[in-house]
Amino acid sequence: MLFIPLPIVVAILLQVLFVVAVRREDEDRPRNVPFLALILVNVLQSLLIGLRWGYGVQAAMYIAPVVAATIPPLVYAGICQLIGRSWFSPSLRVSVHALSTLLIVALSFFWRDAIDIALVLIFVSYAVAILLFVRPGTDALRLAAFDEAGSAYHAILFAAGALLLSAIGDTFIFLDMEWTQGRNALLVIMGGQLAALIILSVSVAAMGRSRPSVGTTEMADVTDNLDNGAGVAETVLAVQALMQEKAIYRDCDLTLDRLARKVGIPARQISIAINEATGKNVSQFVNQFRISEACDLLSQTKKPVTEIMFEVGFQTKSNFNREFRRLTDTTPLEWRKTQSPAAKSRR
Repeated sequence: MLFIPLPIVVAILLQVLFVVAVRREDEDRPRNVPFLALILVNVLQSLLIGLRWGYGVQAAMYIAPVVAATIPPLVYAGICQLIGRSWFSPSLRVSVHALSTLLIVALSFFWRDAIDIALVLIFVSYAVAILLFVRPGTDALRLAAFDEAGSAYHAILFAAGALLLSAIGDTFIFLDMEWTQGRNALLVIMGGQLAALIILSVSVAAMGRSRPSVGTTEMADVTDNLDNGAGVAETVLAVQALMQEKAIYRDCDLTLDRLARKVGIPARQISIAINEATGKNVSQFVNQFRISEACDLLSQTKKPVTEIMFEVGFQTKSNFNREFRRLTDTTPLEWRKTQSPAAKSRR
């Protein structure tokens, strides 16, 4: 009977994930190439693990560290594209991200014993950089639709966690090789690497649902350069007026950047002002208007819940139900039963 190692099975599943991610792309939203490349790199990494530990192909051990070194830069680059900002100019970006891979290649020839330590430092450095990037919370995802920002933000945190998990696993393997000649290395490699690959790939799939609209990426930094002297109260009132008068929250593709351009105030200023004035992030502030209208439609009309969900700006039922329960402590159907005119007349 043919023996198929678990990493090979994972590689097959990741290929399926890649096909699903590619088919999900549409013309209105550009492909996040780093995320797609990351899935393929994880496929290759799983194959190498399977060949090395499943079939004893020793050559795989020389390629695997180089492949592993490309994972953190791809995660970071994909998140930068999702956020629409980077600490480096385009000319420096490729060079900086290539350094980690070039370092591992050089160590493979001149100092193989230092590869594990170098990989740990690379994974931890990128994980910290990603966490610093998303310190503002969902407001950091300025090019992601508000309805998708929460899921994408948590996926980014999971991705950073996967990088840290890989670093911890590599550290344990290094120490195990030093202390017990690798007695437990196989178990850690199989378990830790596969867990990290799965978490990372699932996170990438979730982040792939939040992609900037065509033509918005180049505008990411423009809104922060606008000169606007509005204070906290004026900023919140301006955004609130736009919500109430034009109901722009109904736009399912509304992003922080798009909101900033409509109101004429820098995105960062809007984020800070709403947070200081309400204790909420911009996504929660916008969803508050969406749920308020949804409550009115549920109690005053007989429209289906799904139709109402789309009408007020939500794209997924899970996000709609979660936000509805967060703000009302009940479900849309329960709200309709208790708040409809018929229900009120029976009280």
